[in-house]
Amino acid sequence: MFINRKYKNLEDLDLRIIPSISMGEDKDNKDDEVEGNVKLAVKPKTKTPPLYRVLMMNDDYTPMEFVIEVLEKFFQKNREEATQIMLHVHQRGVGVCGIYAYDLAETKAMQVMNYARKYEHPLQVQLEKE
Repeated sequence: MFINRKYKNLEDLDLRIIPSISMGEDKDNKDDEVEGNVKLAVKPKTKTPPLYRVLMMNDDYTPMEFVIEVLEKFFQKNREEATQIMLHVHQRGVGVCGIYAYDLAETKAMQVMNYARKYEHPLQVQLEKE
């Protein structure tokens, strides 16, 4: 019934006192309502993980069509969105490809870098905490 987890802080726990009532007990008897039989309902507070931006850097060697392909393939952008991001990167030097939890952002960045190296392009991506 109880989840066996270790908590670092007591602040992470949401504790509530629930009186225990057994079958056959008189519910109207207020004298021994909470005496002895107390159950604690533990409800952990969950935090949303911090998000990270995957940033693409401009360079003078990676073809625009390759950048569009990367955005479509790894960031599930449609042709129009990929073109807009590519132009933003080209004109401003950097652009956001997507915003993800750290593990997913890191995986996508590594996939893009490996793919670019495979085709001998110096494309660079970085992570930035949001």
